[in-house]
Amino acid sequence: MKPLILIALLTPLALAACKEEQVQAPDPVDLTEVALSYFCQMNVSEHGGPKGQIHLKGYPAPIFFAQVRDLVAYVKSPERDADITAIYVSDMSVAPTWQNPGISNWIAADGATFVVGSNVAGGMGAPEIVPFGDAEGAGEFISRYGGNAVPLTDIPDDAALGPVDLDLALETPA
Repeated sequence: MKPLILIALLTPLALAACKEEQVQAPDPVDLTEVALSYFCQMNVSEHGGPKGQIHLKGYPAPIFFAQVRDLVAYVKSPERDADITAIYVSDMSVAPTWQNPGISNWIAADGATFVVGSNVAGGMGAPEIVPFGDAEGAGEFISRYGGNAVPLTDIPDDAALGPVDLDLALETPA
């Protein structure tokens, strides 16, 4: 009987300890003029198109990406610096313009709709993966620039990984 009482007393403590180990997703960080893109170390704000930020476990600040395509490549890469605790992307449904996608209109990537396969170039000149906070914004974008709407988990590897033909005639949205 004593072992059962002991188990009954310790179970809530063990469950509470498990809950404390869960990492709380940090809030997105506003984009500043000094943020550098993770892969190229260029200033993120100097490039048009949607941006991204990834928060890593144990790191005090997020890593930024000048192009969402690069963010997706990082997510799909088996070689990362640490566990990902949060991923945010620019909500292009509310972005002021393509050249000025906003500094604080971040949305969680797992809730965004992404347009892949459109005819637009991102901030670094490669075909872009464009995030939207709502399906209507994605649909309007697809009507004008082509592509398909997918969630983050369904972005095909070849949309973010592999060689890029920079001689393609890609558009830069207004």
